Amino acid sequence: MQDKEEERSLVNVENKLTKDGYKHDFKVTDGRLHTLDPSLSRSYTADEVTIVDFYRFEGESNPDDTSILYAIEATDGVKGTIATAYGVYADTDIDDFLKQVEDLGKNLTKKDK
Repeated sequence: MQDKEEERSLVNVENKLTKDGYKHDFKVTDGRLHTLDPSLSRSYTADEVTIVDFYRFEGESNPDDTSILYAIEATDGVKGTIATAYGVYADTDIDDFLKQVEDLGKNLTKKDK
């Protein structure tokens, strides 16, 4: 198991996620999640993606410099990440989209009972 201190580095987490198949970077535009890779050129609605995990990072010099990295998987198998600032510096387009994804996930019922 990786040391917690080592895991806190954004670069280390991104490298680990890339090795785990999260190779694409995403952005949110007009309420949709888009791949940044021009050769892939895909976009998704909130019900087409799942937040698999997320990592929160605090700035070393200023705790207000907080960011969150999300590991996301789309229904077609495309995996990637998107990062946003936390709090007052947050990207509202990203936050609004991810809130929709989270709300959809909360409304699902487990199939294995």
